[in-house]
Amino acid sequence: MGDVRLRCAVLDDFQQVATEIADWSPVADDVDVVSYATHFPDEDSLAAALSDADIVVTLRERVPFPGSLLARLPRLKLLVASGMRNSVIDYAAAEARGITVCGTASSSTPPVELTWALLLGLARGIVQEGNGLRAGGPWQQTVGADLHGRRLGLLGLGKIGGRVAQVGLAFGMRVSAWSQNLTRERTDEVGVELARSKEELLSTADFVSVHLALGERTRGLLGPAELALLKPTAYLVNTSRAAIVDQEALLAALHEGRIAGAGVDVFDTEPLPAGHPMRTAPRLLATPHLGYVSRANYATYYGQAVEAITAYLAGSPVRRLPVPAPAAPNPG
Repeated sequence: MGDVRLRCAVLDDFQQVATEIADWSPVADDVDVVSYATHFPDEDSLAAALSDADIVVTLRERVPFPGSLLARLPRLKLLVASGMRNSVIDYAAAEARGITVCGTASSSTPPVELTWALLLGLARGIVQEGNGLRAGGPWQQTVGADLHGRRLGLLGLGKIGGRVAQVGLAFGMRVSAWSQNLTRERTDEVGVELARSKEELLSTADFVSVHLALGERTRGLLGPAELALLKPTAYLVNTSRAAIVDQEALLAALHEGRIAGAGVDVFDTEPLPAGHPMRTAPRLLATPHLGYVSRANYATYYGQAVEAITAYLAGSPVRRLPVPAPAAPNPG
């Protein structure tokens, strides 16, 4: 690249590990990397921070890149998003402005592990009991919910849902699954039951865990009527996308004690504002979107971001988004 140095902005590097957890030396001669530990909450603040950025690395789908923002970033030529699916980037606008968009691989392990951390934390009152012990409070405040022999209902049985199912089976749980296109062939492959309907799954499960992609068919999938089907002893875990579960309906169910509890890692606004009701809701075990946050996953994200930058500078971009749809078969 000669004497022309490019500026790369890494967004939402809350732990300030992006430049430590991966080797950025392959682009050190051409690129200056600046990471931001604070979140930019609106388009104006983003446009100001990124006005001189040639490259942006963004995590997951927290930061939208609509056409209006891209139009305010005159130098941007490469946008790297972690994962190979991102619904908050205006790809048409990016293409029109000559901006290349690339993705990275991601692991299904961290969200599977966090799902079980939340579920087990809820079932055994880990946070309440741990805090009570440290504060010198009463000895044994809760009665744990058993997993063995109880029913785990999975909404979605893809890569992540399938692995969650395997752990449930290892705990001796009865596992059933449902999604709009789920087949018996898939449930037989994983070794779980196929629920006849969403309603059956919700009304019979002791633990419900959400593992669906967000789309028009899944947005608001669990609303007031669906949450009302849950047993008063049931727990709901959502590590997928907040919009799949009606947030107001969930808060009402928690405040009114209509379900035993919920474990949530995803929210309608992230980072969660200080006064957001999810911060103080009863019967809620909440984490700040940690599903993808692990050392191995970050090494993949940032390591492949460096690969994407290197390949772009060489004129051969890799893992371009959106991934082209498979070609239709030739009828002839």
